[in-house]
Amino acid sequence: MFDARLCRPIRNPVLYYRLLPHGMKPNIADLSLKELSGFLTEHNHPIYRAKQIWQWLFQKRATTFVEMSNLSRDLREALGDDFLIGRLQILRRAESRDGTVKFLFGLADGESIESVLIPEATRLTLCISTQAGCAFGCAFCATAVLGLKRNLTSSEIVNQVLEVSRSLQNGRRITHIVLMGMGEPLANYEQTLRALEIITDSQWGIGISPRRVTLSTVGLVPQIEKLMAETKINLAISLHAPDNRLRGQLMPVNRKYSLAQVIDCCHSLPIPRRKRITFEYVLLRGVNDSEQHARELAKLLRGIPSKVNVIPFNPHPGSEFLRPSNESIARFQNVLHDAGVQINVRRPRGDDIQAACGQLQGQEAGPQRHGNRRAEASIS
Repeated sequence: MFDARLCRPIRNPVLYYRLLPHGMKPNIADLSLKELSGFLTEHNHPIYRAKQIWQWLFQKRATTFVEMSNLSRDLREALGDDFLIGRLQILRRAESRDGTVKFLFGLADGESIESVLIPEATRLTLCISTQAGCAFGCAFCATAVLGLKRNLTSSEIVNQVLEVSRSLQNGRRITHIVLMGMGEPLANYEQTLRALEIITDSQWGIGISPRRVTLSTVGLVPQIEKLMAETKINLAISLHAPDNRLRGQLMPVNRKYSLAQVIDCCHSLPIPRRKRITFEYVLLRGVNDSEQHARELAKLLRGIPSKVNVIPFNPHPGSEFLRPSNESIARFQNVLHDAGVQINVRRPRGDDIQAACGQLQGQEAGPQRHGNRRAEASIS
């Protein structure tokens, strides 16, 4: 749980409930299995009902307690008395000419977030948010204008998956999840981890394999180490520069966790065979896109099982950065390829609806508030 007004985790669910608007019940999907089991014990119901309730919430996607037909009437009434099944409100849905779909979701407190659905030939990837806004202020990122509003609860993270799934037709299903939307997932570690548990569990959760889930971070070293020890999901790290000085200019987080610390962390991670760390590199014209930058990047990543996602910058209002020329992108790519680096150049998706990398607004109107560090084609 968290105090939305203070933007910090809080441990006591009772305190969380007191912070809700007057008359508003807490969302049952924000309870952990332990917390839900405690509620059942207090009301003289067997603990095994907790997993049944979660199956209804996350597998069968129930929107009312009445639907939970294998629960007793007394239990359904008790749940309805104390909780609600919270949902996100779709404020706007926009579809790109390339099939990308952007969702603007309204939260209960008036904040808003965005998610991007990215269709490809053999997969359907959903890019989701973990915070309303972001506090890390990367120079090339529109989220820096918005700043951090608050962390999302685990249910707000998971409900992006559920609501988009409900909108799909013709039997389509989301196959991959990328935590690359608004915010820094590892700065909201507790709620993000709880959401990941729900997303990846096949017994009572949504059941998307951890192999098909990727989390992107600006490089919070202690949380990276913890994440890799506690989950089996894929890791992507925003790098954006091959040297400490330039990265410090582009990414303020580099002052706390330097490039050297991030790279040392990557060398020490127990990466399974056939698995790689993805390094994301936004190409900025005249800033980090030279052949020398590419050579330095290849040298920096030597010895790390890795691949590089090169993301040519997508301009957004208020930014002074420019997208490199196609020739410059090709030269950068060729240097890395010749150095033996696995590299993918990400084409922009949904740029005509402001859904490409760095273009999400995170609100219904207003040119100066933007969300999402990136929403690119999926990471395999």
